[in-house]
Amino acid sequence: MKCRGIRGATLVESNSKEAISSATRKLLKEMVEANGIELDDVAAVIFTTTRDLNAEFPAAAVRQMGWAPQIALLDGHEMSVPHDLERCLRILMLVNTEKKLSELVHVYSNGAEKLRKRKIDETGQVI
Repeated sequence: MKCRGIRGATLVESNSKEAISSATRKLLKEMVEANGIELDDVAAVIFTTTRDLNAEFPAAAVRQMGWAPQIALLDGHEMSVPHDLERCLRILMLVNTEKKLSELVHVYSNGAEKLRKRKIDETGQVI
């Protein structure tokens, strides 16, 4: 069994406790379901937000789901890169799995799909 990283990202409607918590729970649930993850297989979850999301810790929403104290959770802010997406929540879930890298499903929703398709033009703008 190997430890693998599963990525996810979503845009949050607003910088409020409710919006951040709801978006976190929804994205994490989608990641778990898409990959058939059992709670016992999760090694750790790292949450990052853009700096415009600071009304709540994403990990707090996961604790309300009953994931803590068994699962290591960590919150942080993304680097402030010009022209990046705003109100973006990202998740990196580390899981123990027999799946191959090609079998993992990374979940991007609610406008964050651009992260997988984005290109940078000659001025540094995300296009």
